[in-house]
Formats: sequence, structure tokens, C-alpha cells
Amino acid sequence: MKIFLMITAIILLVIIGLTLISVGFLFNQKARRKIRISILIVDLILIATVVIGMMNRNLFSDELIEIFVDVMSVIFISQMICVVIVMLALIVRSIYRFFNKPAPFSRERRSMLAYGLFYPIFSLVTAIYANQVERNNEVENFFDIKIKNLPPELDGFKLAQISDIHLGAFFSLDRLEKLLTKILEAKPDILAITGDIFDNVEMNDEAIKLVDSFYDKFKFGIVYCHGNHEHRRDIQAIEKSLSQTKIHYLINSTFRIPHSELYFVGVDYPIGVPTIQARTENEQKNFDQRREAFLTKAMENVPKDSICILLAHHPEFIDDAIKFKIPLTLTGHTHGSQIGFFGVPLFPVFKYTRGMFINGDCYGYVHCGNGSWFPFRLGCPPEIAYFTLHNK
Repeated sequence: MKIFLMITAIILLVIIGLTLISVGFLFNQKARRKIRISILIVDLILIATVVIGMMNRNLFSDELIEIFVDVMSVIFISQMICVVIVMLALIVRSIYRFFNKPAPFSRERRSMLAYGLFYPIFSLVTAIYANQVERNNEVENFFDIKIKNLPPELDGFKLAQISDIHLGAFFSLDRLEKLLTKILEAKPDILAITGDIFDNVEMNDEAIKLVDSFYDKFKFGIVYCHGNHEHRRDIQAIEKSLSQTKIHYLINSTFRIPHSELYFVGVDYPIGVPTIQARTENEQKNFDQRREAFLTKAMENVPKDSICILLAHHPEFIDDAIKFKIPLTLTGHTHGSQIGFFGVPLFPVFKYTRGMFINGDCYGYVHCGNGSWFPFRLGCPPEIAYFTLHNK
């Protein structure tokens, strides 16, 4: 916890420093000093309040801490956006001046970008939208999956997927209930959850009971696989609670849809492997071997000619599914990077970061997630993904 807070503090201090520098390009000398002092005071008060609140949880209620974190996120992300667009404006201005005759020297013109007030206002509005609007409004995405030799009784089979809810400060039980209720409106046959949902020790038991209460509302119930965060939140307690429900929690195992040849295959998260990308060849080799071992074990009791749908938290299981010729793989973990531009992730740090990937007859999907690492989503809203099976 202390290391996390230290890293976060360093990042925030860097943002503050860059913001103070950017102010020098936006305002005249008279306003510059006052604005810098104001920014510094507000930022330091926010940081101190949140740090004290998180280290001494008895001082503030969870609701109050959540408000402070939201305000802090809006302020600092707006500052970061402002720094970025100021840098872009400076680059554009430099290119323009390189190809055009410089204007007569002017101290004010040199110290300010045109329409200086536009930058912080635009940044603040964008940050508020991303924090309060887009982050809290799921979109529904529908996909048709064409599978060779799909039995007639499975044609039109519809499943819904949610992932990476991360129960806690940014996702309440009430919101989870509303999400599950919304999914029912599309009338899917089954709900698939691909990990990182039970992410709060104090809320996990109640959350499991809540999810279980929706089991009978789906024709074939609910299937689930672990994410990496469940392993950090007392995995034994989570599995004990799941064992007392109807939820099919798949740990390198399968669930067969009754009276059909459709199998849901679920793999565990291989703890100890890279959370994002392997940094060395040996790391990647170890990761590849563990993924293959998990899936091999899960597929042991699946008949050769069956139709399989794989549930896995880490998206690199898509590669393993292709080797096993699994027609559809559903994953999460990446949150789609939480920031995108026209549907493209802005930070594609994973091999598969967002959306649908097709290799021959195999589909692999990386869910954008329903929760957040931090309370901000821009160009990457939380989603409910629906997949309808059809004969190819």
C-alpha cells in the first residue's frame, strides 16, 4: 500500500510540475503567478486529503472518500489533458513558424498561446464527462458468431458477457444489480462473467449472493472464471461462497449446456505471470506453458466434435484457443485501455487490447470491462457484449 501511494504521489507531482510549466504559455505574467499558486494549493490539499483518508479509513466514510477521489481524478486528469494539448499546440506553432516568416517580437505573444483560456476549460469539461458520464453508462454491443457445423438447436443461441467490474469504491452493489437487470432486457440464454468482479473483501459475499439471485433468470444460468484480482482478495473465501451457489465457476473445467453439444470451458488466471506483457523470452515461455497447461486440463472431458466457448481473463488465451480450434473465446483484463480514439485503444499495451479478433474460424473477444482502474473513461465506455451463434 505504501509503495502504491508513493508511486501515485510521484506521478501526481510530475503532473503538477508540467501543469505549472504549461501555465506559463497560457497566461500573462500578472495572472500566471496567481494561477500557479492556486493550482498548487488545491492539488496539495486534494492529495493530502485522499492519502490521509485511505491510510486512516475511520476518519472519513467510504462515500466521502469516493467523492474526494472523483474530484481529485477530474482535477488531475483535466490538468494532464491540458498539458497534452498545450504541448501539441506548441509543436504546431513551432512547425508553422519554421515554414513562415516570424512575426515581430512580442513578449506577450511569445508567452501565450492563442485563446489561452480555452485549454483549461476544454480539459475540465472533457475530464468531467469522462468521470461522470461515460464511465457510468454501459453501451450494448451485439455480434453474430458464425460457426461451422453448428447444430440446428444451437442456431440463435445468445450469450451476454460482462467483465472487470472491480467492486468497491467505483462500482457499488446497487450498480451491479442495475447492470444485471439491464442485461435481462436483451433476453440472453446465459450470462458469462470473465473475472475481476469480486474485488472487495467486505463486499464479496454479498456480491456473490446478488449474482446468484439472478441465476434462474437466465435460461442456462451464469458461468464465471477467475481474474487476477480474485486471487488477491482471499480466493479461498470466494470459492467457498461460490460453492454454495448455482453459479458455474469454471476453474480449468467445463459446463455443458443440457441436451446439447455446447460446452463452456473456463480457465483460471495463471498467477505469477506478467500482468501486461512478458518482458523477457523466458517470461513469455513460462506464460505460454502455463496457459496451455490450464486449457489442456480444461479440455480433457470435452468430446472431440463438440462446440466450445472459452472463458479466460487474460486475452493471450486467444492464442491457445486458436491452437485448440475453439470457435469463440471471451476475455477481459485490459479494460480496453479505458481511453480510446474512434474505437481504437490509445494505450495498446497488451497483445490483444480491445474488440474482436478473427483467425480463420476462430473468434476472440477482448471486453472493455464494466469497472475502472481509476474513475475515468474516454472513448472506451463500459460495455455489455452479446454474442449470437449462427451456422456458418
